[in-house]
Order: sequence, then C-alpha cells, then structure tokens
Amino acid sequence: METRELLISTSSPHLREGSRTSAIMWFVCLALFPASVWGVVVFGWYSLIVLVVSIFTALLTEFVITAIKKKMTLFDGSAFLTGLLIGMNMPPSIPVYIPVFATIFAVAIVKHAFGGLGRNWMNPALAGRVFAMFSWSKSMATWSLPSTLASVPGADAVSGASPLGYIKAGLLGLSVQADSPAQLSDALGSIGGPMNYLASKNFPVSSFDLGASGWLKSVLNIDIGRGYIDLFVGNVAGSIGEVSALLLLAGALFLFIKKIISWHIPAAYLGTFAFLTWLLGGFQFSLGLFQGDVLFHLFAGGLMLGVFFMATDYVTTPLTPKGMLIFGAGAGLLTFLIRFYGGLPEGVSLAIIIMNMCVPLIDRFTKPKIFGSMKKIKKGAEA
Repeated sequence: METRELLISTSSPHLREGSRTSAIMWFVCLALFPASVWGVVVFGWYSLIVLVVSIFTALLTEFVITAIKKKMTLFDGSAFLTGLLIGMNMPPSIPVYIPVFATIFAVAIVKHAFGGLGRNWMNPALAGRVFAMFSWSKSMATWSLPSTLASVPGADAVSGASPLGYIKAGLLGLSVQADSPAQLSDALGSIGGPMNYLASKNFPVSSFDLGASGWLKSVLNIDIGRGYIDLFVGNVAGSIGEVSALLLLAGALFLFIKKIISWHIPAAYLGTFAFLTWLLGGFQFSLGLFQGDVLFHLFAGGLMLGVFFMATDYVTTPLTPKGMLIFGAGAGLLTFLIRFYGGLPEGVSLAIIIMNMCVPLIDRFTKPKIFGSMKKIKKGAEA
C-alpha cells in the first residue's frame, strides 16, 4: 500500500527567530540594572525602597489580574520591567504611595484594561510616570542631589532642582524681571549657554568633574567645560535611574549586541533632537542659529532612558523600518518643542506617548506591499 506524506499547513510566520517574550523582557531588565544600582549608590537606600515597592506593586497587580483571567503571565518579565522603569523614573525622595498608584495605573489600566501584553496602545511605564506627574506635580518635581555632591559648596542652594529644571525656572525668572525685550536679550546674551548659566549660579560640580575636564584640557587640549562629565556619569539631581547617561548607554549597547533593539528609532530620535537643539537651541540664550548646547541636552534629563528603553518598546512602536524612523523623528521633534518652548523642563515622556498614539496611522501608511499584489486600476483608466 502506497504511503503519502501529509502536507502540513500552518499560519505565518513560517520562519521564526527564536526569541521569547520573557527572554527579551529579562534582558532589558538586566540592561537597566547598572543604572538602577548607580541610582541607589548616589541617592541612598530610600531610592532602593522606591524601586522595590514599584516592582512589588507591579508583580502583585499582575498576579491578581491574571489570576482572575486564569491566564498567568507573572513570570514573563513584563510586569517586573514595568515596575522597574516606573521606579527608575521617580525622584529619589518620592513618597512611596505615588509609585504604588502609578504602577497600579500602568499595569491594571494601561496594560490589562486593553487586553494585556501586546494590546496596550501606549507604553505602560511612561503612562504611569505621566499619571504621577500630573497627579502629584510637586512631589514629582522635587529632587535630591546625589551624595557625591553633598559636600560641594553651593549644594544646599540647589538641593531641590535638576539641571533642566533649574535652567527653566531661571530663564522664566529672568523674563519676569526684565523691563524690556532688549534688557532680557542682553541678560540672556551675557550668560552664554546652559552650563555657563549653571556656573554663574554656583551649581555644584564634583571634584571628579573638575579634575577630569582639567586633564582633558591640559593633556589632550579638549576643553569641554565644567559640569559635562558629571552629567554624563550621573553626578546630578534627577530621577533614580535616569541620571547616568554612561550606564544607560552601556545597557543600550548590550541590547544592540543581543539584537533586541534596532538602530532606527534611537538614531532618528537622537538625530532629530540633536540637530534641532544645535540649530535653534541657542535662541534660548540669545545666541542665534547653530549655537545650541547639544551635549548638555543629550545628557540632561531622561532622554537616554526614554530613547533606548521606552521608545523602542515593541508593542507601541511601528512595525516597519520606515515607520520606526518616522516615529523616532516625531518623538525627537516633540521632545525639542516641549523642552524648549513648553512649560515643562522635560518632554521625553509626553513626546513618546503622543507618538504612541500615532503608531496605527504610521503603520497604515508605511506598510509594505504584499508580494504578488497588483495595483488598483482607477475606473476609466482602461479607456
């Protein structure tokens, strides 16, 4: 009797890369670990409590909801990552009930109310941060200087301000005190940029920064000025996990090596933001075109954390490389507009969330042609 092999038909995709959702989530958590540890080291043990409370709340909320659904997803890493990111986006001295409510909102409302992982239309961690920012504005804008600057002269005077917030408040104060636009322009022109403004206000700089910048100037003839190394390393006030651009970049490099994220969104995001800052950022200090301080704005605030770890979220970003470039460029433009012309000192979270809302439209107009499909022929074209 002749035997025939059965043809097995399965749905796409037929070629699988092999990565699992849980592996990706835990790799991202691992990439964030160095920046989290640095935040605890420089801001103290209370910041560790904030991180632990955020993570525990996320896991507990995930457990309760998935137990009701009878579909347990507690160990896929998504809830742990959401809690970790929310904790990293919190000020070091934040009351613990704020990250608790922010995390419940992120996991229960933003994630599971829309169907769970893969169906949420915005990044849950960003949504939780923005929810907290608008609900408890004062607490979310109260910062602590790192322990590395506690003994520096002038530290007490700026203990409640991040570099971006201090500059935003200072420029608003100048505009209020100026009697005329010309007087304001003269005042801004005498400052010469964000780092010069911080220096004029005795914003604290670590001895490590002064020594390293002095060495670069004397040995390599590279004059980067005071404060930039502190910004890059993480010796500044800010959220627990956002201050060290160095460690966040190291984590991002790990994700690139593991091929968990691609270059499209980060390159478009940072490129657009950096170009606009260089082109127009100088107007903030009456310096004219092509005078913006790109390094300061790249390293200050939550840009690095947002670009590499939240703007690259698989669920809430476009599917195609072209769509990713559009998404990144739009986020960079919005971050620039909010940071320079808005009322908030930072704009990363809102920029990414706004672009999350645009993802269905971007996917619609950047989807590739189906192989073998024919163009639609307009009526009357045959004639």
